[in-house]
Amino acid sequence: MSKSPTIAALDIGTGTIKAIIVQRSAEESGFKVMGKSENISSGIRKGVIVDPERVGRIIYTTISEAMQEAGSSVEEIYANINGSHIFSIFSKGLVSVSRADQKISQEDIDRVIEAAKAFSLPSNKEILEIIPREFTVDKEGGIKNPLGLQGIRLETEILAIGGFVPYSKNLNQAISNAKLQTNELILNPIASAKAVLTTEEKELGVVVVDIGAGTTGISVYEEEELLHISVLPIGTNNIRNDIAIGLKINIETAEFVKNKFGASILGEKSSKKEKLKIPEGEEVFFQRSDLKKIAEPRIKEIFDEIEKELKKISRNGSLPAGLVLTGGGAKIPHLVDFARKRLGLSCRIGAPRRFFSLEEDPSFSVLCGLVLEGAEEEEDEKMGFAFSKGLGEKIKKAFKVFIP
Repeated sequence: MSKSPTIAALDIGTGTIKAIIVQRSAEESGFKVMGKSENISSGIRKGVIVDPERVGRIIYTTISEAMQEAGSSVEEIYANINGSHIFSIFSKGLVSVSRADQKISQEDIDRVIEAAKAFSLPSNKEILEIIPREFTVDKEGGIKNPLGLQGIRLETEILAIGGFVPYSKNLNQAISNAKLQTNELILNPIASAKAVLTTEEKELGVVVVDIGAGTTGISVYEEEELLHISVLPIGTNNIRNDIAIGLKINIETAEFVKNKFGASILGEKSSKKEKLKIPEGEEVFFQRSDLKKIAEPRIKEIFDEIEKELKKISRNGSLPAGLVLTGGGAKIPHLVDFARKRLGLSCRIGAPRRFFSLEEDPSFSVLCGLVLEGAEEEEDEKMGFAFSKGLGEKIKKAFKVFIP
């Protein structure tokens, strides 16, 4: 029996850069983790790369460590693209069916999607991904895949997701500096949703909130389709920074306080006093109630912004499958109860499964989602699928920014 090929993924985050190399298990029910590595980020601000050379060095170190553990080398990876520069646009297209027998062909589907893409953008913006929302044949809407249907007129509505060209170039440059090639760049909120959502949740209506160090990604699904996507330029680093300012401590100590005493941020108010010895510094005294007073407003701010995004699409408080929290920020104690009350939705923590020897940790959601997207794309190519499996699934078109 031939050995399953490996899939490599790279999660380039504001706080850390993670790499993983996996192999599909013999049972086809999951993935065996061959190698993984994680290193502290530098040169990334709120999800976007501002120093490609520095980031490239960290990527090179991270993927090299993962390859050493896996005992195999990789040259191509699936990576994420993130940042509040990401935007989305709804657009419609219309064409006449070309065949004499009026059966809709793949060429007709491609043409109508191209027609829907015929909108203008500033020269420094680009479309990263096209997701067909639905097709309409002779005014009969709600069609997921019109291939082979009979009709005269074919229409579609698409969700076009775009970003800022210089940031895309910086990302590609950093990956290239690490002597790697990109199989595909996948949007952060889509990758994390891929790892944590069930088909039933996507069908009923659900919002995934991925709280990272520098950003919070939001993706809303309904009837198995991506309805809305957004990236907020705020994350757990904002909480850490407020703690540093409020307690007059350095950033490293503030991160330690956030992690060690996180239960005090959203828990019951406590007057218990704590003492910290700062390396090469003075002892710091604070009450747990001080920590709550400093950090809780920042978490409220994040969820106020999430609610604004849901109001934009009239889904605030009205998603039957509720809210799925993921990302490293999902580990904040009592966050599920806080989110449930704040947004008026049911809530659970989402962590990737089916990755053997990798713990079910929400901070790995993007990384595992990249693997799942990559595995699905490679399976589609292997089977020779010309069109993706339905509405809401990505059109597997190469998104590449060419670096001169």
